[in-house]
Amino acid sequence: MSLDFKVQADHLLNYVDGTWTPSSGGQTRPNLNPADTNDVIGEFGESVAADVTAAVDAAEAAQPAWDAIGPIERAKVLTKAARLIEDRIEDFAAAITREQGKRLGEARGEVTRGLAILEFHVGEARRMNGETTAAEEPRTVVLTFRRPIGVVGLITPWNFPLTIPIWKVAPALLSGCTAVLKPSPLTPLTAALLVQAFHDAGVPAGVLNLVQGDREAGEALVDDARVAGISFTGSLPVGQAINRAGAGRLLRTQLELGGKNALIVLADADLDAACDAIVHGAYGQSGQRCSATSRIIVDRAVHDELMARLVPRVRAMKIGPGDQPDADIGPVVNDERHQACLRAIEQAVADGAELLAGGGAAELGTPGYFVQPTLLDQVAWDSELAQEEVFGPVLSVITCDGYDDAMRISNSVKYGMSGTIFTQNPTLMFQALQDFQAGMLHVNRPGVGAYSHLPHMGAKASQLGAPECSPDVWNFYTDLRSACIRY
Repeated sequence: MSLDFKVQADHLLNYVDGTWTPSSGGQTRPNLNPADTNDVIGEFGESVAADVTAAVDAAEAAQPAWDAIGPIERAKVLTKAARLIEDRIEDFAAAITREQGKRLGEARGEVTRGLAILEFHVGEARRMNGETTAAEEPRTVVLTFRRPIGVVGLITPWNFPLTIPIWKVAPALLSGCTAVLKPSPLTPLTAALLVQAFHDAGVPAGVLNLVQGDREAGEALVDDARVAGISFTGSLPVGQAINRAGAGRLLRTQLELGGKNALIVLADADLDAACDAIVHGAYGQSGQRCSATSRIIVDRAVHDELMARLVPRVRAMKIGPGDQPDADIGPVVNDERHQACLRAIEQAVADGAELLAGGGAAELGTPGYFVQPTLLDQVAWDSELAQEEVFGPVLSVITCDGYDDAMRISNSVKYGMSGTIFTQNPTLMFQALQDFQAGMLHVNRPGVGAYSHLPHMGAKASQLGAPECSPDVWNFYTDLRSACIRY
């Protein structure tokens, strides 16, 4: 790829107590470009339990002083971090594209959205309020206020390697907590660049710590009794494991998990607009979003007409590395995702689905993880493909008979991240908002890309705990206290 910028040696390390430091175990892990695995971005540290212990030690020691300066002063530091990220937008975008694979325009969009989320949280620093209420006795003032819970662990995924760390780090630090960030081992560079921006903005030593690595580091963070809360974004099985591991000590958890999101197209829908939304929601970022459109539930009356629009669009998509200007879709993130997509397609065809576009790996002359944008029709609503998350550019088409049947199929999955409907019927627009068993809802627009100041949340197995990107997030990072004062 042409994104050839120098990776500083420091960013291959952990960041603990204000210092870049190697893993105590001495092990490293190569960070590969998914569009060309011959491109080794660097050898990043593979942290062990001792590294996590050191990071929690630092966070625990730094927390009282960070709490003492108050939210307004903390917000000033984070505002400086936002300006530094803005100044470095091209470095962040290049890092995201090179190590995660998304197209450069999508990567720039991620940085822009991350900045908007950071600015939103900074604004909330002046509204981290309690309330006064009536007292039952004379000459008594009754009030509530918030206190940070202490040290928190932030475990983040690879699909949004900047935005999701930002929407966890920002409220954690603003609340007065100190944090240990453990990013995905597939996107360590973006996390390191983010921590560097916070360091350069003046975040004190120990307030934000970074441990690179995989399962051992994550388990050590969850198991440390000094960690008061774990905010995790990732797969349902890992989220369940975190919840079980912390249940014995009543660990506070905030879990944002998988999705199997439906876009309903009713008989009166604007089919051109629906087609645009489907392509964007299903194949943007190679389908690697928790809110990605993975099921189209289309009324039988307009099925053929929708397919006549959609199939040529999918077949015409150009596959290429993220820095290729005319590429419509980039690689999936690694071989595990690549093989999972191909297995899901193969199984769906064996189960009777009709392959309308794509269906296999794309060979581009470099050893990369490219999957053809795939469209499968006549998918049974209760089949494996229609029920289980694939997390790749694989889209199912399911035929329904009217609104009630469409909503039944939409709600048949265990997940509830996003729900979308296309209809011109105002009654059904608002009825759908009541009937979707999902957290983020859309009408006549793509099922991805919620505004930065709207809660990011799911229902059912997609979410446990307070929503992110919302004032409700303070219910995770802080405890509410009440006080009665006699004067």
